[in-house]
Amino acid sequence: MTNQPLRSELRDGVAIAHLDDGKANAFSHALIAALGDHLDRADAEADAKAVLLAGRPGVLSGGFDLKVMGAGPNEVHGLVAEGAELFFRLLEFRLPIVAAATGHAVAAGAIVLLAADARIGAAGSFRIGLSEVAISMTLPRFAAQLAHNRLSKRHYLRATAQAELYTPEGAVDAGYLDRVVPAEEVLEASLAEAKRLGELPQPAFGDTKRRAHTELIADARGTLDADLRALTGSSGIESSPAAK
Repeated sequence: MTNQPLRSELRDGVAIAHLDDGKANAFSHALIAALGDHLDRADAEADAKAVLLAGRPGVLSGGFDLKVMGAGPNEVHGLVAEGAELFFRLLEFRLPIVAAATGHAVAAGAIVLLAADARIGAAGSFRIGLSEVAISMTLPRFAAQLAHNRLSKRHYLRATAQAELYTPEGAVDAGYLDRVVPAEEVLEASLAEAKRLGELPQPAFGDTKRRAHTELIADARGTLDADLRALTGSSGIESSPAAK
């Protein structure tokens, strides 16, 4: 198990976040904060032209931190609200965001794929998708909105209400991934895609990306606190960033 949930590096103009907590790369408060710091540094770094989010071999992320998710409604509300704000930031971030699905990507891991500009997955016996309903959780509205925005209409209900998990190849058809490559090639293929997207002119790319997501983000942010309070039965006062 590593001491830090991610390691950052700048390679060929791409700010790479290597997610590795030694386990399932759970979206904990620490990982969310570390990803926020990584985006801050990429935004401030003149040489950074794109961002790459990469898991460790076998897993991108298994979802939100189960220890927090089992700690009580206010704790769930706070963690999911923090995660949602991170996903919104990915959607409106001025630099291209590429996700390397190095393995399993479920729940919050799948939401990362829905929020990224480009998604490349590793071939293998991996599962990708929104598993919430299967574990007796109602899918938050923001996650359903992101799925509606990105997934094929043919797969939308299967992926959300029916909690279907896909193979990497099936995830391409559903809309979670853009393509699949051999597992040993996924990082380099994702880096090449990030470099390609990083060559697009700024601020044209960043401004157009934000405009494309303006309505979705405004609506999702505007309903986030009320939706999470309804889902968790929490007050949403002490732990939700939206209430601060």
